Amino acid sequence: MMANIKSMTDVWIGDTLYHEKSPVEALPGFKPAKPMVFAGIYPMDQSEYQSLKMALEKLTMNDPSVSVSNDNSEALGVGFRLGFLGLLHMDVFNQRLEQEYDASVIPTAPNVSYKVKLKGDKNIKFYGAEEIIILNPCKLPDPSIIEAQYEPMVYSTIIVPVDYIGDINPLCMERRGEILDQSYIDDTRIMFKVIFPLNEILIDFYDELKSVSSGYASFDYEDHGYQESDLVKIIYLLNGKELDELTMISHITKARQKGREIVEKLCKSIPRQLFKVSVQACVGGKVLAREDIQPYRKDVTAKCYGGDISRKNKLLKRQAEGKKKMRMIGKISVPKDVFIKVLTK
Repeated sequence: MMANIKSMTDVWIGDTLYHEKSPVEALPGFKPAKPMVFAGIYPMDQSEYQSLKMALEKLTMNDPSVSVSNDNSEALGVGFRLGFLGLLHMDVFNQRLEQEYDASVIPTAPNVSYKVKLKGDKNIKFYGAEEIIILNPCKLPDPSIIEAQYEPMVYSTIIVPVDYIGDINPLCMERRGEILDQSYIDDTRIMFKVIFPLNEILIDFYDELKSVSSGYASFDYEDHGYQESDLVKIIYLLNGKELDELTMISHITKARQKGREIVEKLCKSIPRQLFKVSVQACVGGKVLAREDIQPYRKDVTAKCYGGDISRKNKLLKRQAEGKKKMRMIGKISVPKDVFIKVLTK
């Protein structure tokens, strides 16, 4: 048999081979791996793009469950958007990329895929379908053309000692979980069956669960399809300019809290400039949170010893005018490690 395989992406585990003149039914039980968690990976230096591309091709050869597509960001340049089976899978893949291929990469915050139902024949024709999958938050369509939004859900099982029931219930409610069932396995353990939005358990839910249960809780989950939800896109601005890399999709009830957290972290991470920098979190033109990074300031009144106060005011006014002009023409260079600091929980 000659397969004439040009690319490993043409071959899938579970493919059934047969003679062209005697077709057969495909062998049952095989399903392609479905990515649950998505993240962008960008080379630290754009000159390393080709070597990163080759490293990804070699790694995905023995880990075909990772989906790879090209991505582009104004802040970080050209890179890739990868799909993983879970957060642990993503961590292991990134470690292998660095250790086996010595690739210096910048990973973005992990996110999930959302489904959007569009309205209007013109919009459906433009996007090619009535329902589209959103992998990159920056590409979420305008809310005016969206009829419904859906987020991925997971069916989870939590097993925990009876003593910790009082801590598990508030944790599930805080993460927008719907508790379907509580049943005793034996005299000392209880099992919760909960439906969670995948986005809520993505980053630090397991750590928090272990913390409130003193390490005794076990957690497992599986895909449970999509459910309609009220979602908004949070945009972060530096002096009115968008930071694409931090754009995220959040439930409407959590938007203000998330926006405030990221804005506070940005203020601590971005270096001070010679002019004032305004950091804002916005949803649909409405500012949810704002902080200002104060500028470096020279003491222009140091040479004034006594004399009329108008002389000092004149110097301060001239300085303020200079700062205002500088803010209009000045550019803020955000170090790439700031994105990692901000997105780390």
